[in-house]
Amino acid sequence: MLEQSLQKKPAEPIASLRTVQEAERLKLAVAGSGAVAFDWTVADDHITWAGALDALPPQITSGDGSLGRQFLAAMDSDGRRRLSDLINARGRDTDSFEVEAELSSPMGTVCFLILGTRIVDSQGATERLTGLMREFTERKHQTNRLTYLATRDELTGHLNRNSLRAELAEAIAAAQKQERHCGFLVASIDRLAMINDSYGFDAADEVIVAVGERLNTSLRSSDVIGRTAGNKFGVVLKNCSESDITAVADRLRSVVRDEVVDTRSGKVSVTSSVGAVWLPGSASSSQEAMLRAEEALERARSKGRDGFCIYHRSQLREGARVRLMHVADEVVLALKEDRLIFAYQPIIDAITRETVEYECLLRMIRPDGTVAPAGHFIPAAEQLGLVRLVDRRALEMAVATLEAHPKVHLSVNVSGTTAQDSAFLSSFVDYVKAHSGIARRLVVELTETAALHHFEENAQFVSRLREMGCRVAIDDFGAGYTSFRNLQMLRVDKVKIDGSYVAEISNSPENQVFVRTLVDLAKNFNLKTTAEWVGTEAEAQLLAGFGVDYFQGFFFGQPLLHPDWP
Repeated sequence: MLEQSLQKKPAEPIASLRTVQEAERLKLAVAGSGAVAFDWTVADDHITWAGALDALPPQITSGDGSLGRQFLAAMDSDGRRRLSDLINARGRDTDSFEVEAELSSPMGTVCFLILGTRIVDSQGATERLTGLMREFTERKHQTNRLTYLATRDELTGHLNRNSLRAELAEAIAAAQKQERHCGFLVASIDRLAMINDSYGFDAADEVIVAVGERLNTSLRSSDVIGRTAGNKFGVVLKNCSESDITAVADRLRSVVRDEVVDTRSGKVSVTSSVGAVWLPGSASSSQEAMLRAEEALERARSKGRDGFCIYHRSQLREGARVRLMHVADEVVLALKEDRLIFAYQPIIDAITRETVEYECLLRMIRPDGTVAPAGHFIPAAEQLGLVRLVDRRALEMAVATLEAHPKVHLSVNVSGTTAQDSAFLSSFVDYVKAHSGIARRLVVELTETAALHHFEENAQFVSRLREMGCRVAIDDFGAGYTSFRNLQMLRVDKVKIDGSYVAEISNSPENQVFVRTLVDLAKNFNLKTTAEWVGTEAEAQLLAGFGVDYFQGFFFGQPLLHPDWP
């Protein structure tokens, strides 16, 4: 028995020593990780600290700082509230917790993540809080910055479009629940592109910032502003009447117009146009509200600068929108199912009366087999941004036809919308270049107004086409405002006189003078002319006498879906 007793005694201090060593190792591990361990006994409000104590503000760990109430006093209100709730909680379950808290220190505010366990006594009251704290001030700042960038517009500091839309959704939901009203406005800086051209992009940015500040200072504290696009700001008006919307819109336009904006490039006079929608009556969702406000803005801008319009439901407008969407669906399906085709109308030499080329006129075969003219679907495609796909398909179809019929010459149209898209123009040239064998039999037609809307891009487009052997024509000439000097700079090959001046020209002395003048000027610039809508032999002879080079119209041939080509 004594021998057994002697064998047990030396084992006890060894076990104690091992326990001490493990505890020290844990302390070293906690300190090395930069964390601080704590054990807070609620009964005496005492906190025992261990680990990287240098990470804590000194007033927390020294003197009276070892008391829990001092710890709470140094903490921000949210962290203090959450820890106090844990201390005052009742329940027999041991709970894990995670709290973010900010502590005041001589060097400023320090952010900590507190992870721990709430240990309870036999009555379910909190006996102690024990766990770890780790500073994450820098990471918190980085997170806040990323959050800021994700929700704010970088230039103005106002909410970005997505964040503003979320605010608008909340305002609409609150208005519906409380049976009140709210509003949404879109304020657009008028003619910002002109400011860019005249003063430079830096000045335009200064104007955007200044306008945003002026709008913001003119709003109530409950209202919310954000930047929705390059030159547009959106404003959410909470709890307002329809007359309030008009008053706010007038005030916003006034603060923008009344004083010039000082920029580093000079003083800039600025105006804005505003579109608005009253909610929730005129829209049921934030997306719909934004679209309605944009629609009202477009109507305001159509009246000139510094305009205002508030959206009102219109059965006629709603019907037009539904029809527009229906046609857009038809176009998408027709593209997918390869139901876009050409009708080919001949263009005739005015002297020999022989066909020299054909214009490719788009048609769409409907599911029931009927054929829809371009006027049925092209306007909708342009409004909804589908016309680029249509123009691309038209180019591919024209090239395929030229390759299949080596003796045929074709002209194909580029719509006004795509003529303003430099990326599309470049891809158009690349496609023709890849099929360069047909280039000399291809004429590309641009409308008069579109050709000059983005003059430099179109001049380069025309130049690249002509280098490959293509010819370029200006369509609907006389309907816009092109000067012959601009045509010379574009280096086009011919102009097509707008048909509205040709139809029944025999009975219109005014149109005769106009067309004769156009033809004479065109000849001075070595441009060929084509008269559209020629309907009678009398008109053809009159136009030939003026010197018109080519005719196009029903008198010489209607558009054919299946021409008799070799």
